[in-house]
Amino acid sequence: MNWQAVVERTVTGLGYDLVSCERSPKGLLRVFIDRLQNDPNGEFIVVEDCEKVTRQLQHVLEVEGCAYERLEVSSPGLDRPLNKPADYQRFAGSEIELTLKVPFQGRKKFRGVLEALGEQWRLVFNDGKVDQALDFSFEEVREAHLVPVLDFKGRRFAQPAAVPDGADVQAEDVDGDRNNES
Repeated sequence: MNWQAVVERTVTGLGYDLVSCERSPKGLLRVFIDRLQNDPNGEFIVVEDCEKVTRQLQHVLEVEGCAYERLEVSSPGLDRPLNKPADYQRFAGSEIELTLKVPFQGRKKFRGVLEALGEQWRLVFNDGKVDQALDFSFEEVREAHLVPVLDFKGRRFAQPAAVPDGADVQAEDVDGDRNNES
């Protein structure tokens, strides 16, 4: 059995999605894992997930006789690549960056919201003037990945704490700065 099949069987057997695996000429085996859609354990890969997969892969790769020098297991990151049709289905409604194999209207790179159209896909984007749509198939894509959504002020979406009636509390604006209005 080849090393790719061993990695895929092991990762999926542990209940994770194999995003990709690659092997460098110097013996580095790099594996990217993600949670399955609707995983009850959470939305993101954590260090404990990587440790679990690493330990299991070390044992299985040794038993199967697959040579490697170093093993790295990690999450695909916030800009997760979309490598298979199931990824496109899973992340429909998300913002992605897409590079086509062949230019369409003079360009290959697009950024917009992914929509599912049966066996085909649609990318809705704004060219600076008006919303446009690009319909494409999986075979026409060179590469695609999620656009990271970063929120360094996570408090912004938290529910405000209840304040008892009659309490003297200064209001905070959206950025967390105190309003000094009296």
